[in-house]
This record gives sequence, structure tokens and C-alpha cells, in this order.
Amino acid sequence: MDTYTHGHADPVLQSHRWRTVENSAAYLVPHLRPGLHLLDVGCGPGTITVDLARRVAPGPVIGLDVSAAPLEEARALAEREGVAVRFAVGDVYSLEADDDSVDVVHAHQVLQHLTDPVAALREMARVCRPGGLIAVRDVDYATFTWFPADEGLDRWLELYYGVARRNDAEPDAGRRLLSWAHAAGLRDLTATTSSWCYASPPERQWWGNSWAGRATASSFAEQALAYGLATPRDLEGMADAWRRWRDADDGWLAMMHGELLIRV
Repeated sequence: MDTYTHGHADPVLQSHRWRTVENSAAYLVPHLRPGLHLLDVGCGPGTITVDLARRVAPGPVIGLDVSAAPLEEARALAEREGVAVRFAVGDVYSLEADDDSVDVVHAHQVLQHLTDPVAALREMARVCRPGGLIAVRDVDYATFTWFPADEGLDRWLELYYGVARRNDAEPDAGRRLLSWAHAAGLRDLTATTSSWCYASPPERQWWGNSWAGRATASSFAEQALAYGLATPRDLEGMADAWRRWRDADDGWLAMMHGELLIRV
């Protein structure tokens, strides 16, 4: 059974709400056109989903998430933006869609949290029509790098690996996308990378506050305590480290993502 390392506490959704097609799925843009039927797996609060729906309208768009928790927010966003999207709870291993029925299956930051990403890719391929596309993008935590150096952030990254691996998840998913697709029997592949960088004061405020909150008030924090990998004092120290980075005039952070377009 999969365990979502981050959960859906507000500090997590604070990060997810920032995501758009431009900053999180630009590699897919050249392949989008009006009328496509698109399935967004792991849609969260729906910001990418709604943005994708604008680009394929009037094609039908469905956003699925394993949890109902963020979907009311996603529905409210779609209504405010005047974009037609259907949101539902769904299982990536057993999608409620017919074989060969979807033009594009999109999954952003999903495979890294799964115990069986290969099975998930096979299921995505099942519902994708011949000639259609699967588009997946995942971060690679080994590429997290920041300035200035801070032992508290070093401990945070070590703890993140510990919690994710305890959940049988893969923090370094970005580099594994190609191999997972091959294992799923998929061969018409285009692999790329892109990065996120946070360096301006508003970006540091947003990202630093998000992770300072996640360090003490999220599923990640709860799991770290339950697994005996950290104490409340440890977590407070990591939150303090994120606040130090947030407030540093020369603070800088970047991370690389693997991207894969799979032609079915």
C-alpha cells in the first residue's frame, strides 16, 4: 500500500498551488492542442489540471487524486477560472477508464511516491490510445542544492530520504523514469530535464515557509516521529534551518527534475 510522504496539510498545498503548466509541464506544451481528452493523475489542488484544461478545451479533462482532501479546492479553482474539469478520487493502479480512451495521461510528482511505479505506467498505457502520450515529471532529491550551507538542511534532506524510503518510495525518481518506462514495456520515449530555482526574496519566503511548516505540521513530520527517525526537537531545528535560509539575503536553492514523454 502506498503512503504519501507529504500529505495534504496546508504547508504542502501552499507549494502545490504554485504549480502551473509553464513551470511544471513545459515539456508537454508543444504536444497539446484543442480537443484532446486528458487525464491528470495526482492532480492535488488542481492548478496544473486547470491550466492544462485551458489548453485542450473543449476536450474533456479529468483530474484524479488518491485523496479527496484537495479536490474541493480544485473544483473551486476550476469554477472561478471558468474551466470545465471533472475531479474525482482515483487509483493510479486501477484507473476508471476504458482501454485506449485517453489522448494524454499526465502525472506530475507522482511516481516518486509509489511502491510500484512500473505498474502505474502500465496502467497509464492501458488507457492511453495508440499514438497518444504519457507525460511524467519527477524531482530527483539528490540534486537538491542550496546556499548558504546549513547543517540543519543537511539533516532535513537525510531525514526526507529516511521517511520516503521507509514508505518504499523513491526520492531520486527523476533519474529512474526511463528505466521504469522500459520495465513497463514502453520504448518510444523522449527524456528531458528541467529545474526549479528559488532565489528572489518572494520565492525564498514562499518555499522557506512551506518547508518550515512541513517540517513540523505535515504527514512527513508525523511519519518521521512515528518511524522513530526524528524527535520533535529535531523537527523544530529543521524548521529553524528553513527559516534561516528563507531570511538569508544570498539564499539560493535549486533542484533538477526528470521528464519523460512516452508515445504509446
